[in-house]
Amino acid sequence: MNIEGPWPQLIAGLLPVLLCLAGLLYLDSNKLVRPAVVVACLMAGGLSAGASLLLNDLLIPGLGLEEIGYRRYVAPFVEELVKAIFLLHLIRTHRVGFLVDAAILGFAIGSGFAIVENLYYLQAWPDAGMAVWVIRGFGTAVMHGGATCLLGIVTQATTERHPTWRLAFLPGLVIAAALHSLYNHFFFAPVLGAVAILCVFPPLLRVVFLRSEGSLARWLDVGFDADAELLELIQSGRLSDSRVGRYLQSLREKFRHEVVADSICYLRLQLELSLQAKGRLLARQSGFDIPVDAETSAKLAELTYLERSIGRTGRLAMAPFLRVGGRHAWQRHLLRG
Repeated sequence: MNIEGPWPQLIAGLLPVLLCLAGLLYLDSNKLVRPAVVVACLMAGGLSAGASLLLNDLLIPGLGLEEIGYRRYVAPFVEELVKAIFLLHLIRTHRVGFLVDAAILGFAIGSGFAIVENLYYLQAWPDAGMAVWVIRGFGTAVMHGGATCLLGIVTQATTERHPTWRLAFLPGLVIAAALHSLYNHFFFAPVLGAVAILCVFPPLLRVVFLRSEGSLARWLDVGFDADAELLELIQSGRLSDSRVGRYLQSLREKFRHEVVADSICYLRLQLELSLQAKGRLLARQSGFDIPVDAETSAKLAELTYLERSIGRTGRLAMAPFLRVGGRHAWQRHLLRG
């Protein structure tokens, strides 16, 4: 294929968003997001692009709207909702630990969406000029990545504050769709839209990275000392003389003795695994990746058994002493590798 073919347009349409994604992965010093998950997000984004194209083709005649009105007010919500499905699954199943992880995974999904969408339009618009593809690459593609990135950030932040709220994704979805809709209003001035995206997105990501690094530092510093102190009390046999021990003694009046015993074992295992997770992360920051061993796998299996044994009420009774900020499920994914 010669230089007059689609290669220059292809590069202009796809390279900017891929470079942005590579930059995010490079700047993430903690490397909590696995490459395999990033690839899965790219694939999920590509599938969501195909699904959105089909939905848009059905909804435009079905709703009886003019295409420009649909592209501005309906398509943004449809596309952001479809893009969000896999990201929300990752957040709901506790595979996202911090804001920066949600940002990277969201941008990867948006990138996959943009890649497939631009490939589709490359076939649909074979005679489009190079300027069109520069705008789609630096503007539309980065917008898709940025909107889903923003959805992930807001949803993760909302989930951390309100872990039981089932509609925690709604604020992020509204913000992402509003950004998408605003960009689509630049239909007759696409260069302005592309410039706006490039001006707003990098500063926003800087704030997210700084906040996420602060949250991670607090989790490591404060949590490590508190967990180690409480674990030492349990292992030394001096737990009964502490405030925690007196609290556990009071539980004997509300729970069966075997449930209280299992609750103490549950607390001990959670603390041990929390310390292991923090140690694994510190090692990863230093360039070492500790493999999962049989002992850790056995502890994880025992913890699952103890969770069933003590029930939801027992887990809630132990929650004040774990200091994991709702991240205990994510820690397990980290320990499983």
